[in-house]
Amino acid sequence: MQTIIKVHQVAAFTADDQGGNPAGVMIRAALPDERAMQHIATEMGYSETVFAAPMGDGWRVRYFSPDGEVPFCGHATIALGTVLAQQHGDGVFPLTTNHSQVVVEAQARDGLGHATLQAPMTSSLPAPPALVQAALELFGYRLADLDDRIPPAIANGGASHLVLALTSRDKLRAMRYQLATGRSLMQQHGLTTISLIYAETPQRFHARNAFASGGVYEDPATGAAAAALAGYLRDLDWPHGGSLSIEQGVDMGAPCHLQVSIPAEAGAAIRVSGRARMMGE
Repeated sequence: MQTIIKVHQVAAFTADDQGGNPAGVMIRAALPDERAMQHIATEMGYSETVFAAPMGDGWRVRYFSPDGEVPFCGHATIALGTVLAQQHGDGVFPLTTNHSQVVVEAQARDGLGHATLQAPMTSSLPAPPALVQAALELFGYRLADLDDRIPPAIANGGASHLVLALTSRDKLRAMRYQLATGRSLMQQHGLTTISLIYAETPQRFHARNAFASGGVYEDPATGAAAAALAGYLRDLDWPHGGSLSIEQGVDMGAPCHLQVSIPAEAGAAIRVSGRARMMGE
């Protein structure tokens, strides 16, 4: 008798219930073995598929891209929270990743949901000049294209991201790179993504995230990178006023909106919120 493998498909961080970043969500009594999870994620083809199984009072979770496991994924966590709320009712769901504890609070009705994740603790440090130069060459940018108010940094909010702030929205819109070269650079430096951003105002950002490390050219919405960016801006004493609004995926035709809450305490967990919609199984 053939076993039916059910993978929920959820678009996370939708903008007015349109667009969003698709994720696969599989919930089982026990996690499949690593090889099976990788195969399913590769077959799904989304930037991430999350696998969850009950553990104690919460859930054990692992995240896989088409090319390998990643330590944490924000949009897949929002997607998972939406499915858990649909199956178990609105609530707060503790999650245990490979390296940290995460919490997602979610509500779901009629195939639509809203969820807030509390990311792991954040940290940031200046990006090595050689890495910055290599990244600029990858995208065809110059040092003059960088916003010196937000120096290049490696920011972490559950996964490591290189943050490059650009001086204009047009520069962000023009992002291009070679996938294989980007994958090599990210893997060499332990980066999950390279996060290109533009600060329209101190509280409104536009972002694009190259995710070559996972075999994906660009991620339409990246909650982990949003948390990492928020932690870095807090470290910079950026005038964020306690929150950020991030628009992403627009240049891909998949508009996404991420709302970020930033507590004042250095390193404290960032909260990232967004809407979600069920796409099918």
